[in-house]
Amino acid sequence: MATRIAYDNVEIGTELPAGTFPVTRETLVRYAGASGDFNPIHWNEKFAREVGLPDVIAHGMFTMAEAVRVVTDWVGDPGAVVEYGVRFTKPVVVPNDDKGAVIEVTAKIGAKLDDNRVRVDLTATSEGKKVLGMSRAVVQLA
Repeated sequence: MATRIAYDNVEIGTELPAGTFPVTRETLVRYAGASGDFNPIHWNEKFAREVGLPDVIAHGMFTMAEAVRVVTDWVGDPGAVVEYGVRFTKPVVVPNDDKGAVIEVTAKIGAKLDDNRVRVDLTATSEGKKVLGMSRAVVQLA
């Protein structure tokens, strides 16, 4: 599916639709099965606390993937994301209750690049704390 967003129709500063992504312990177990990352900090509360964490935390790669969904939903084609990188700044703490945690993501066009590409700058937070830093995606537009 090709992107339907034209480079000429995008301006620096344009905000993409924000995303809110719930995360529960069940979500983490499912992700562990899909990714093969069974580190106990992602599912065992006792172990997570023993190693100094406040509780079970979401996988970093899971958090990263949830954040970029704002970009892929906007552009309509995951293949249009040609570069993506983040710095992990804080963990997403996932309590063992019905609510779990929430990752909130905003994004805006940070730069127009050559070859019909744009840089999208993302901000991802959970419980009011920034969980990803320097989160940027380069997207190929039409």
